Amino acid sequence: MPTTLYLTRNGLLEPLGQSQVMGYLKGLSQDYQITLITFEKPEDMADTQAMAKANADCEAHGIDWRPKSFHRRPKLLASAWSMFEMFWSALQAARRGDTQLIHARSYLPAAAAWAVNRLTGTPFIFDMRALWPEELITAGRLRRDSMMHKVLVGLERRCLRDAAIVVSLTEAATHYLKQQYPNELEAQKITIIPTCTNLERFKLSSEPPSARVYGCIGTVLSGWFRLDWLAGFYLQVAARDHDALFEVVTRDDKDAVHSALDPDDILGDRLAIYPLPSDRVQEALQKQSASVMFYAGGETSELGRSPTRMGEVLGCGVPVVANEGVGDVADIIRRYNVGVIVKEGSEAAMTTALDELEALCSDPDLPSRCRKAAEEIFSLEAGTEAYRKLYAEILGRTDGPEAAPAGAQAANV
Repeated sequence: MPTTLYLTRNGLLEPLGQSQVMGYLKGLSQDYQITLITFEKPEDMADTQAMAKANADCEAHGIDWRPKSFHRRPKLLASAWSMFEMFWSALQAARRGDTQLIHARSYLPAAAAWAVNRLTGTPFIFDMRALWPEELITAGRLRRDSMMHKVLVGLERRCLRDAAIVVSLTEAATHYLKQQYPNELEAQKITIIPTCTNLERFKLSSEPPSARVYGCIGTVLSGWFRLDWLAGFYLQVAARDHDALFEVVTRDDKDAVHSALDPDDILGDRLAIYPLPSDRVQEALQKQSASVMFYAGGETSELGRSPTRMGEVLGCGVPVVANEGVGDVADIIRRYNVGVIVKEGSEAAMTTALDELEALCSDPDLPSRCRKAAEEIFSLEAGTEAYRKLYAEILGRTDGPEAAPAGAQAANV
């Protein structure tokens, strides 16, 4: 059985690690011997029950999980140390012959994989996930044209050029990369695989919601989420519908979210902010009337964003309230008629969006349309098959699928 090494700086104990790492690897482990290196936050590793459960899950699928500690500070040195740990682990595995392919999820793992590739020739997949340097600029954590920005862009350029295959989340990011790096990508293959969802878990509720709940799931304190827009939308709903309820399902600090979202306590007890284990998020979504996701649309960083929450929301038959300029989000909403697009953060724009949402939600076919969009674009099975095809192509095998399945497509740029 071919051996692969999967590198990610995300933790397996995080919701994203479960949905966007382990979700794929369970399927891929049927055909590949996988070693998984993750970086777990100390508070997650302190949960012995969760650690034991994750270990058992990996063992059941033959995945050799090697968790490492995630260090937050000092920030620059912590990132550098993480990259060195990934590089050293990958280099040892490649030299022992334990790794035929490195799957690098995002930039720092890709930089480590690139270095190993230069030394050993081991091929790697640059699974971009997003346009990370641009995301850091949008979040105010990196200054354009600074020394660090130039270093990251240099790494991006080399990883795009030398990867066996590049994986992008969106069509929008692919077009941008083609313009930025025409020479590096002239002979490179880019496969588009959006963030996928386990639709066996995120599915339509058997009962309609008992109350009108306007929700939001995932982090909102990232620096690239428009929490002020979310607050404005919630206030417009509250003014019109005195029975409406609001919730934010997040692992972010509750007090910080409340202070930013409802500083004057206008929503009061109608607003709930709480975390949920990753395997229970669907319970909240199935009770929602709409799910709101506002990102820093219009920024270059957002061209590469494929919100994990979108597939989960649509899989539960719930419409989306979003903004322009975020990856392929607006295109999907319009194509399938599964939500509304907010043009700007003004009160008038929020009122217009609410009018459109009320009209949309009166359509009895809306839940089934949402589900159809999820199945055609965000299916975990389709995403897993797309990765299986890439693995087989890179390793020179002939038993992989001949065509990219629904939900994924290849673009030679």
